[in-house]
Amino acid sequence: MGAYLRRNCCLALAGFFLCFGAAAQSQNPQSQNAPPKDTKSQKKSKHAKPVETSIQNYYGGVFLVGDGGIPNGPCFRINGRVTSSGFFNDLKSYDNDEGTIFRLGAAEVTQFPDKLLLSLRIRDQPCGFGLQPVGTGVYLTQETMHSMKLTLYWKHGVDLRPAEKVAIVNVSVDPIEPYATNLAAELPKRYLWSYEFGIPAEGVPLTDSLVLVFRTADGHIVARVAARL
Repeated sequence: MGAYLRRNCCLALAGFFLCFGAAAQSQNPQSQNAPPKDTKSQKKSKHAKPVETSIQNYYGGVFLVGDGGIPNGPCFRINGRVTSSGFFNDLKSYDNDEGTIFRLGAAEVTQFPDKLLLSLRIRDQPCGFGLQPVGTGVYLTQETMHSMKLTLYWKHGVDLRPAEKVAIVNVSVDPIEPYATNLAAELPKRYLWSYEFGIPAEGVPLTDSLVLVFRTADGHIVARVAARL
C-alpha cells in the first residue's frame, strides 16, 4: 500500500496560511494663572505600546479537521495534526491593533521550523443526518483509498504553491470493530487509515497555512482542509 501511495500521492506546498498602530499623545491641562512652559523643555511624545487583545497557545501542535465525500460513494472524516518536536508546545501568538506576532518564550519568531510532521487519520462516516439501518450505507474501501490522490500546498493570502519534497513516513490500516460485536461477521469491514508525512518548511512564514486537497482519479475534488495558526 505504501508503494502505491508513493506513486499516486501528489504532495505540494503553496502560498500561505500579519499592521501598525498610531501613537497617542497625552496633554496635561494648565490653570489660567500658571506661567507658560518652555516648549523646549516639553518631552517628546512617545508611541503607545500596542495593546494585546488576545493570546493563543499551540500546545500539542496545529490541529485540523474536515469532511469529504465521493460522488455516489462514501463520505469520510479527516483528522490531522502538524507537529515539530517541542516547537508548537512553546509557541504563542499575540494579536494587537498592529496585527499578529508569534513568540517562543520572549523571542519573536516569524517562520516554521525546517521540518514538520503531518499526521492524518481518515475513516468513513454517514453522508447525511439521521439514523441509518445497520449494514446499510457506503463505506471506504481499500480500492477507494488507493484511487484518491492527496496534494499539499502552502497558502499565502490567495496564492497557492505546491509543497516540495514531501515524504511518506508511515502508513497503517487498522480494522474498526463494530459496536454490535455479535453481528461482526455480517457487517461490512471498516477501516481507519493513518498516515504520517514529513514536510520541509524552511523559510515558510508562520502566517501561511498548509492546505490538503483530496481528489479522485479523474481529478474531482472530494475534500479540502487546512492547518493554520
